[in-house]
Amino acid sequence: MGQVNHTVVTHFILLGIPNTDGLQTILFFTFLAFYLCTLLGNLLILSAVLGDPRLHTPMYFFLCNLAVVDLGFSSVSIPKLLDNLWAKNRIISLGGCMAQVFFFHLLGSTECLLYSVMAYDRYVAICHPLRYLLIMNRRVCALLAAGTWITSFFHAAILASLTFTLPYCGSNVVDYFFCDIFPVVKLACADTYVIETVTFTNTGMVPTTCFLLILASYIRIVYSVVKMNSAEGRRKAASTCTSHLTVVTLFFGPCALVYTQPQLSKVLVTPVQIFSNVVAPMLNPLIYTLRNKEVKVALRKL
Repeated sequence: MGQVNHTVVTHFILLGIPNTDGLQTILFFTFLAFYLCTLLGNLLILSAVLGDPRLHTPMYFFLCNLAVVDLGFSSVSIPKLLDNLWAKNRIISLGGCMAQVFFFHLLGSTECLLYSVMAYDRYVAICHPLRYLLIMNRRVCALLAAGTWITSFFHAAILASLTFTLPYCGSNVVDYFFCDIFPVVKLACADTYVIETVTFTNTGMVPTTCFLLILASYIRIVYSVVKMNSAEGRRKAASTCTSHLTVVTLFFGPCALVYTQPQLSKVLVTPVQIFSNVVAPMLNPLIYTLRNKEVKVALRKL
């Protein structure tokens, strides 16, 4: 990039995970193992639910959507990261970088909204069991699922378009292991105040709203469970909600740690992103299968 002020950027160079010199081979096989387990686990969940008519219920319909999200989320950054670690290929095209930004925010927003929808599903199942199938009918489930994807599409499209309508004519070195908005816009040859403000507001507003909706659902669920006279009913309600609460904690916990500890955010942001992109998508199918007898039976049949 000799003529810095006159050369239009056509590709970016990803520096990868910081402070990992000499560990590339170990990290490659570790991330490859996580990625293969993620693909296998989520594809098994999809196959089990689609193949067993007894699992054609609202809860498992949303679980299938979550499995699709996890498959996509892990595939946004891991293949390129593996290429970087093994072949030392750090170059990503402008189109590839745009795709990473778009799909990362599309799938991240969809996952966040899905957790809210799944919390509402659990609320209806426990607080209104007699009307559950009437309220959560196929049309409602389809609309809720479509709503999460469509809303997230526009959310991601706005952020990606604002990011890449900026001119990039200087350095093309992204100090990160994949293309995300903040590492990329640092390289723009224009004022980035608008995109940084919009991104920070949107990426903060969506998780906060979802968390409050989930919290409201579980407050009502706890209230209903406490009023139950049957110990068996309480046990079933707790069992139904445990898996969802676990994955919600894995999703919101690391994010909360970064946002509530600003002095540690620079240190924590990379480990949190690796956990969210690599580890969590693998854990979600395990959490849902280990605590769910119906899914275990369906997997055995499969």
